[in-house]
Amino acid sequence: MRPGVGDALIVTDPQYDFMPGGALAVAGGDEIVPVVNRIGRLFTEVVLTQDWHPAGHASFASSHAGKAPFQTAELAYGTQVLWPDHCVQGSHGARLHDDLDLPHARLIIRKGDDAAVDSYSAFLAADRRSATGLDGYLRSRSVKRVFVCGLATDFCVAWTALDARAAGFEVVLVEDACRAIDTDGSLDRARAEMTAAGVRFVSADDLFI
Repeated sequence: MRPGVGDALIVTDPQYDFMPGGALAVAGGDEIVPVVNRIGRLFTEVVLTQDWHPAGHASFASSHAGKAPFQTAELAYGTQVLWPDHCVQGSHGARLHDDLDLPHARLIIRKGDDAAVDSYSAFLAADRRSATGLDGYLRSRSVKRVFVCGLATDFCVAWTALDARAAGFEVVLVEDACRAIDTDGSLDRARAEMTAAGVRFVSADDLFI
């Protein structure tokens, strides 16, 4: 399982608003940082993603009168989970964690910057049409297998893993380099969908074998 030529690591949203004390905190989110740093050294190709919402984003509960976080709203592209305001462009909460030590990362994908469309995946926005270009970038670097980690397992990590599979990449999820929100069974659903799609699940230690 040790990464080599043709492998890339995608680190999903290691940002302060997803860390303890953040606007959309994921329990234990900060615990992934040393694990990500450890496995990141095994990869020549590293991609980071960053939620990058304008103020008043359509996915924010505050943008919908009478709605609370974790309720839903119908947007042009379908049902949208509504979130607390988070990862607003230029804010501290949108920053990548200071202890992240991946200086060799070549690319940062900023997503969710369209005020009307949310974006979980590193590949496609929630409208399932707006592409980031990541698949083309990875192919240009001769990547065939991607390892995915970050925050949160049941949303941005899962959507990234599923879209990577749909794009034709082998996909491995590093479980102890992820943490989940797990609202209303979302983690179990995401894991079942990823398993059905052929995503493999490993631990960080497996990458050193």
